[in-house]
Amino acid sequence: MQRPSPIGPRGDSIPEHLLEGLNPQQREAVLHRGPALLIVAGAGSGKTKVLTHRIAGLLATREAWPSQILAITFTNKAAAEMRERVGSLVGEESRGMWIRTFHSACVRILRREAEEFGFQQSFTIYDSGDVRALIKRLIKQRGADIQGLTPGGVSSRISMAKNELHDVDSWARTANLENPLDAAFLELWRDYDNELRRANAFDFDDLISQTVFLFRAFPHVAAQYRKRFRHVLVDEYQDTNAAQYALIRELTQPVTRADLPDLRADLPGASLTVVGDSDQSIYAFRGADIRNITDFERDFAGARAILLEQNYRSTQNILSAANAVIGNNFDRREKRLWTDSGDGAKIVGYTGHSGYDEAQFVADEIVELTSGGMAYSDIAVFYRTNAQTRALEEVLIRTAIPYRVIGGTKFYERAEIKDAMAYLITVANPADPLSLRRIMNVPKRGIGPATEAALQAFADEHQITLRDAMRRVDEIALGPKVAAAIKDLAALLDEWSARPEADPGELLRDILSRSGYTDQLRRSTDPQDAARLENVEELVAVTREYRRQNPAGTLIDFLTETALVAAADELDDSGGQVSLMTLHTAKGLEFDAVFITGVEEDLLPHRISANEPGGQAEERRLFYVGITRARQRLHISLAMTRAQFGEVNPAVPSRFLEEIPSELIDWRTPPSTMRPSPQRAVAGRWRDEPREQFVTGFRDPKPLPKAPLKQFANTITEVRDNSGLELAPGDRIRHKDFGEGRVQGVTGAGAKRIAEVLFDAAGRKRLLIKIAPIEKLD
Repeated sequence: MQRPSPIGPRGDSIPEHLLEGLNPQQREAVLHRGPALLIVAGAGSGKTKVLTHRIAGLLATREAWPSQILAITFTNKAAAEMRERVGSLVGEESRGMWIRTFHSACVRILRREAEEFGFQQSFTIYDSGDVRALIKRLIKQRGADIQGLTPGGVSSRISMAKNELHDVDSWARTANLENPLDAAFLELWRDYDNELRRANAFDFDDLISQTVFLFRAFPHVAAQYRKRFRHVLVDEYQDTNAAQYALIRELTQPVTRADLPDLRADLPGASLTVVGDSDQSIYAFRGADIRNITDFERDFAGARAILLEQNYRSTQNILSAANAVIGNNFDRREKRLWTDSGDGAKIVGYTGHSGYDEAQFVADEIVELTSGGMAYSDIAVFYRTNAQTRALEEVLIRTAIPYRVIGGTKFYERAEIKDAMAYLITVANPADPLSLRRIMNVPKRGIGPATEAALQAFADEHQITLRDAMRRVDEIALGPKVAAAIKDLAALLDEWSARPEADPGELLRDILSRSGYTDQLRRSTDPQDAARLENVEELVAVTREYRRQNPAGTLIDFLTETALVAAADELDDSGGQVSLMTLHTAKGLEFDAVFITGVEEDLLPHRISANEPGGQAEERRLFYVGITRARQRLHISLAMTRAQFGEVNPAVPSRFLEEIPSELIDWRTPPSTMRPSPQRAVAGRWRDEPREQFVTGFRDPKPLPKAPLKQFANTITEVRDNSGLELAPGDRIRHKDFGEGRVQGVTGAGAKRIAEVLFDAAGRKRLLIKIAPIEKLD
């Protein structure tokens, strides 16, 4: 390979295929060279294409070796996509690059440098469940629950502090320790960090903050990485927090001979390229600081900003609505998304009498879309809070629409998977007591809480690990039967730990078999244990697939990869199901048809967030993100009444709806439930009326009385068993809500039989026969 040579100012050295299909702004972003570049990429403007072509250009022109490029993303899915795209552009030239998430990059650095600061390379990564379990035990030990401290509250507070690059001591210097709550929190945090160190473990927030501390404490280590990475590229820069910002600063500092004496001459800082959009900054609750992107040109000398405003995802009507909404945020860089693909269909708006009315509208529209050829997997329903899914799920089930809730119980959060993973973690990291406690009596070995406490007390007294205490069980006054069980388990764990290079799949199958875990599930009469056994077998398949794709991958490598799986990465775009998710989860995704539900005051904007400093602007950005996920069809819905906290209360349309030009929305009302006064609210004339009239017109002059949730649910969600009901094309039926209609066709079998019915007044519907509130007419 020839040494890198600079490219000409017109990009003459870049192969033409890397510039084909780029618009002028994208081309400028690919060709620009300088110390720092901010690419302000509006939603759907092709930011991934620009990033990958920029990387490919650096490689193709020999400006950089692959090993000199570090590209950082927020999800494994985004990293994999970027690797694939770069590979398709430059082939083998892409090998050796680091295209990773923040956490993945930091794990790789920490594993290499762990011994510099007293850790072993086999350290464990604690997930949120592990963290809460540990803190729960520490709270119990200190009796801190008396002061109202909870595992969730303490873990959240520690996380926020670490994301601001505080450690225990720096936080203590700024805290009011005369406050008993702060003093108790400090002691818990100190205990927590001590436990992590004893367990040779990090939590997720440590991965980034400890890497920053490593670089600052050991300048020669930082210099090695600065020398290596001459081009740093960061995606979704608007979502970075203080720790991530500090990491980027550390990696892009100049390299001096004072830190690396064998350096021939000092090197300037790495070239930094960041891509982001302040209009999509919606993670302040996670510590994301919008100032990182708004102040970029001030923070990095010689920085240049390029705007990408041409959208390749959505129709112009959708983009015009998005532009109108986000334009009401004053503290932003002005940009207007546009497309040359045409206006497209109008946005569909709907006002229901209740949340169930709204859910029925969503279901009906989904049936209409899929009847027209759209796949279920191309449709998504968004909401502000998870509590809104109840009515949606009930109606989707009744309408026989397949769906999945993104953000439910994840594969790696299931109890049986955590059990199996705990075995693997204990084998890989014998110092970790958390995983060892989980599997010590799983399956049952007669090692109860009292025995575990005795082992832990012995370990504390002798300053050894819990695993060492198991090996010395003869020194503890325990019964012969339980002592033998502990010895047997310790011997098995030691045998497995002696095989660090073993195939993770073969090792896991051996563990599950010899530990008795799979036998326990097979012998169980609990029908759910059959599903648990299938899940465990699926984990074995996952480990084998990992080894197939990574022939040299070790157990520690596998555990690292699984620990870094993000929630958004678990979305399977190929599934034949409608996706239900919060607006926050929707970030980075796109669908042909999108439903944004519950666009009401106190939901969107949310009553808590809207009252915080900058909260209303962030809620508006959240709505903007939801709008810009839609490619072809956008639906916005709300209800006149909303069930919350066991009562049904009147609802008020969101202030954000007033910001969308009326000519962009086609408002619809339910067939017979709307009263005259709300018609004004859905006629598209909101923007022409004063705010008081707008609100009063929706809610009616007299407020609706509060009523128990059960009363409303009973009137809407009657469920019956029609197992014996036989229907055929041509039959007349009566539906409780839709009236009379004629069956057009019947598909499926047994409990999954679906009838397609053309109702006289309500139009065409698909019904799950078993539970639909219908009766056959003679």
